Amino acid sequence: MSGRPAPTPLLIACALGIEHLALRRRERTTPGGPVTVLRTGMGPAAAERSVTRVLADPALHGAAVLATGFCAGLAPGMHPGDLVVAEETRDPRGTVPCVGTELLVKELMRAVPGRTVHTGPLTGSDHVVRGHERSDLLATGAIAVDMESAATLLSAVRAAERPVAAVRVVVDAPEHELVRIGTVRGGISAFRVLRSVLPAFYEWHRSLLLPRR
Repeated sequence: MSGRPAPTPLLIACALGIEHLALRRRERTTPGGPVTVLRTGMGPAAAERSVTRVLADPALHGAAVLATGFCAGLAPGMHPGDLVVAEETRDPRGTVPCVGTELLVKELMRAVPGRTVHTGPLTGSDHVVRGHERSDLLATGAIAVDMESAATLLSAVRAAERPVAAVRVVVDAPEHELVRIGTVRGGISAFRVLRSVLPAFYEWHRSLLLPRR
């Protein structure tokens, strides 16, 4: 016997149809185990319902969960197409630490060379954040905000102890504020970046099987 853990399912959760389109690939199994890409719908309530329902499936028992998609950057100097790797996710109901942040940064830099990768707290909101709300959230220490990651990871760890992470692509930043999320479909580079990051997610997933030292 090798003593290695059994393959672990991976659940990749996103909210929007355009995010799901970017993430859909033929691969449904990686060296780490089977992969499911879930479109939760928009907002924290939809994310909580969808993730809780899907993780009740015995086939996803113990699944690692990675929340992804687009986000709004909070810090000056962020640009559309930058990547955010959460050290933790936050919302009013709690904070969830993320696993394997350093590995994700390394693998994302390999998958999309030349892209800036930011690390720090990722905060949740129940609405699209604009104007002065950005500076208010930045003052809490958060570097980016989205509506689903915090709810996704909180629902995941409440269902069972498991590794979780969140990786987001900036589409909206202080100097590059969008009028509406549909502008992404008009050619913002974030879609192409999101489409390119799956190898980094798979490597994070595979690393969960490696012996801990």
